Amino acid sequence: MYDISVSYNKYKFLGNEFLTWLWYLIENDINIKKMAEAQLAQAQIECNSIVFEIGNCIALENSLGDDSIEKISIKGDDAGLEEGKTALKKGAVVTDMNLVLRVDDNEWRFNLKGESLELTSLKTPVTGKITGEDDTEGAVLEKVFLYNMVFEVIDILFYIFIKKRASNEWKTVDISEIQEWVEE
Repeated sequence: MYDISVSYNKYKFLGNEFLTWLWYLIENDINIKKMAEAQLAQAQIECNSIVFEIGNCIALENSLGDDSIEKISIKGDDAGLEEGKTALKKGAVVTDMNLVLRVDDNEWRFNLKGESLELTSLKTPVTGKITGEDDTEGAVLEKVFLYNMVFEVIDILFYIFIKKRASNEWKTVDISEIQEWVEE
């Protein structure tokens, strides 16, 4: 069995590949809810739609082979992602993304780091106002539910990604589809 730090360093590339794959899903309008229906049902998540959007920041890295790393950051609400796609053509992977998740009428905004799948700067949907002491418990439970929802959705997507990544179909179908998207 691997020491945890050895495992972390050996497999940390998977999170970066996951974010790159997620960008591919977003840009190609792939129906995430349909893709994840079985896992959503198993997690008892009922919804009509799940939509991701890239927020206002994306970071990429490209190892250049001589122990140097090229880092590309794209920031801004109206920033184009052409430079990011150019970096992907050169072999870069996404290392950090600002994402917007919409589940039905609810919206979450957060950053997701590829190396550790650390979720930061999470903003949940607006909740009802607390008008009295009796509302406190309900408000806390609602916030816990909203935090849990975003973690569940990310976990389900990562599970789907790992299943795809470990399959033979990844090498024969998925990689070529992603490469076609990058070359567009």
